[in-house]
Amino acid sequence: MKLLRYGPPGQEKPGLLDAEGRIRDLSAHVADIAGAVLLPDGIAKLKAIDPASLPLVEGNPRLGPCVAGTGKMVCIGLNYSDHAAETGATVPPEPIIFMKATSAIVGPNDDIEIPRGSEKTDWEVELGVVIGKTAKYVSEDEAMDHVAGYCVVNDVSERAFQAERQGQWTKGKSADTFGPTGPWLVTPDEVEDPQKLPMWLEVNGHRYQNGSTATMVYGVRHLVSYLSQFMSLQPGDIISTGTPPGVGLGQKPQVYLKAGDVVTLGIEGLGSQRQNVIQG
Repeated sequence: MKLLRYGPPGQEKPGLLDAEGRIRDLSAHVADIAGAVLLPDGIAKLKAIDPASLPLVEGNPRLGPCVAGTGKMVCIGLNYSDHAAETGATVPPEPIIFMKATSAIVGPNDDIEIPRGSEKTDWEVELGVVIGKTAKYVSEDEAMDHVAGYCVVNDVSERAFQAERQGQWTKGKSADTFGPTGPWLVTPDEVEDPQKLPMWLEVNGHRYQNGSTATMVYGVRHLVSYLSQFMSLQPGDIISTGTPPGVGLGQKPQVYLKAGDVVTLGIEGLGSQRQNVIQG
């Protein structure tokens, strides 16, 4: 099942994508794709609905972030062995954790705004893991029971803010529009193995990232369990699990986004995104 949210920012309605790729309205069944809807029972109730019985959404509406009510977006740094190598970093002995402000989360095709004073705005295609059931001190064997689904995330980053100024990475990751998320929340039954998903990203039609979740150092199962030892993970929380090689920072010479650029990215089975880059 592919769940989504459509409509103007702040006024999104819940929906799902039917087998023909058309949007069906879920408003008569749930208020939003959030909270208890993401629990196993909530997902099961949605799966029991015949998509053909739902109103068809006409036209081509804007897609919002595929999940609402995200309390936190937890990101994992240097989690692909080949990406760590391109940045000259060593693979960490434990996952590197940082937070992206939830105010950065936008729809999958919304504009990316380059922050004031930025000269090094970069891209990162990532697998997003949406939490469905609260996870606290869970084992790896239990971890996947707490996953509501998967989505595409562009972990947009300002490298100078992130690494060349004092403090932690969060301020280089949290500008408004730095978290395009979606287009869909894809339930686990449609993802045979989250560690075997091809992923890609292009800027102005040039492919920079062409990787796979197979090169993740710490997989989804480990990350959910690991993070739950330090904080409870709540329904709607998103784990952004790291990026494969090909970011602008790793190019020789380095390449960064500028106003007028177009970024497209996707993960097999999870859909694709397209963002115009503007000056904020």
